[in-house]
Amino acid sequence: MRSSTVRDSLIIALSAAALVALWWGGSLVIGAPIILPTPGAALRSLAGILRSPTFLTAVGATALRGLAAFGLSFVGGLAVGLGASRARWVDSALQPLLTVIRSTPVMAVILLAMIWFRTTMVPVFVGVLVGFPIVFASVVEGVRALDPRLTQMARVYGIRGPRLALHVALPSLVPYLVGSASASLGLTWRVVVGAEILAQPFAAIGTALQTAQARLETAQVFAWTVVAIVLGAAGEVGVRALGGLVPWRRGADQG
Repeated sequence: MRSSTVRDSLIIALSAAALVALWWGGSLVIGAPIILPTPGAALRSLAGILRSPTFLTAVGATALRGLAAFGLSFVGGLAVGLGASRARWVDSALQPLLTVIRSTPVMAVILLAMIWFRTTMVPVFVGVLVGFPIVFASVVEGVRALDPRLTQMARVYGIRGPRLALHVALPSLVPYLVGSASASLGLTWRVVVGAEILAQPFAAIGTALQTAQARLETAQVFAWTVVAIVLGAAGEVGVRALGGLVPWRRGADQG
């Protein structure tokens, strides 16, 4: 197992190095920093951004918007999904709305949200709207995948109500929740930053990206993109780490 982990880590490192080498070679061939700066130029811009007094404000504001959108979409998707899994008419009634949400271009949603809300709320609204269907579908699928024999056996032993949900339903649902949370959060970060680019709230990674693009500072665009990638990756890793700490999930896996 350890040798396999080392091998996978080596492959990932080599793949990352190959991408950087391809980027560096492409920048040399093009020879125009305004189109494709070198990795070194992007790193220098990143270092300057990290020293900027507005860096933490922009990252913190975007992180708060992303976490707010994720939290609202996750709680809403969980609550409505549990209701829909118990009453099929709720699921059927929601399908037209979910189809509209999934089919509507994100840019159209952002433009409408810019009409309806303040600039600071636009990314949150769009993030909730995009993340909700993912969590909802996973919850419904997880509840319906529960083996009815487990529920029947638990009731034979007098396990009902909240105890039934905690010890029988929840362990089966946790993998679905972790998977949907990871997918929803990853998409939420991208949507939130995209909405910030158009809405341009006062402090935001998206606003910084738009400003750098307007000034034709391509290296800064790359640098802020790296910041957004790191923020999104950290969020997904955090979700999966928290999912692994859930005690009833470990108990279910051992069983």
